[in-house]
Amino acid sequence: MGREEIAQSCLVQAGWTEKLGSPMYTALLYRIADDVRADGPCLAVMEPHEKRARGLAPLLLLSAVHRMVLEGQLPEAERFYPSKGGEVDVDALWPHFIAGVPRAVLPVCVQTNEVRRSHGLLPGFVKVAQTTGLPLRLLEIGSSAGLNLRWDHFPFLEVPKDVRVAERRGCDLNPIDPTLDENRPAMLSFVWPDQKERLQQLTDAIEIARRVPAQVDQSDAIPWLEQHLAEPRAGVATVVFHSVVMPYLSEEAREKVRQVIEEAGPRATVEAPLAWLSMEPAADGPDIHLTMWPGGERKLIARASFHGNDVKVL
Repeated sequence: MGREEIAQSCLVQAGWTEKLGSPMYTALLYRIADDVRADGPCLAVMEPHEKRARGLAPLLLLSAVHRMVLEGQLPEAERFYPSKGGEVDVDALWPHFIAGVPRAVLPVCVQTNEVRRSHGLLPGFVKVAQTTGLPLRLLEIGSSAGLNLRWDHFPFLEVPKDVRVAERRGCDLNPIDPTLDENRPAMLSFVWPDQKERLQQLTDAIEIARRVPAQVDQSDAIPWLEQHLAEPRAGVATVVFHSVVMPYLSEEAREKVRQVIEEAGPRATVEAPLAWLSMEPAADGPDIHLTMWPGGERKLIARASFHGNDVKVL
């Protein structure tokens, strides 16, 4: 990609950070765009990743620098990062930020571990549990650290008492073990530093993960789904779910995921039901769809923001 295309990707992301409430990152992204146009260090660091990341290299860079701050590698910048107890001052931060850019190691992919997306998914989980009367067998693709496999323990969710979880399992190409202290910066780094509530909820979810086990396998979603949906599981309602995963898959992979799930649907029975719960981007933000078998009717059940706010149940 050309220099101007990379600069434009910064401005696109700035539009989203402004819309979703991060003045700090909005201001930084405008400065990064200017640095790219000036052939600065931000261009040199992002350029090798832009084609792979499909417009997300600016987020990878911000995450990489944030992780350096969280790990104490940029002590001069800490006083400007609220995630380290500082106060935002982008003008004062910028010299320290740009000095750290050449040392930034961009992560291989975006892994937000956005636990508030459980707000949008909750109506689907409740619908499956109350319709079937069975405990839930959770199967999540694109799990990252698997934090949203523990949604029923989140203190910021009101989960009906008749909703029970029997099994929690997920898959990810690059899973993170949330029980290890050394992985904490990787999980926190994608959260925008000036959004303290998100940071606190993620921190709470990490602590919950230490006491609520969930298996996250290192695997591509397609063979993993084929394995775990090969036979119906009686006595539980199997729920395949994902949130903002499809943009990171190829069109062919998205179609194959759909195909594997829909081929498993007709094998479901009243004793071994199957549900597909998705929270994926639409025109103005994620739509939440639910399909249940037996039956197979796909329904739009809710809408939300990308960070799980403003959930509107339909």
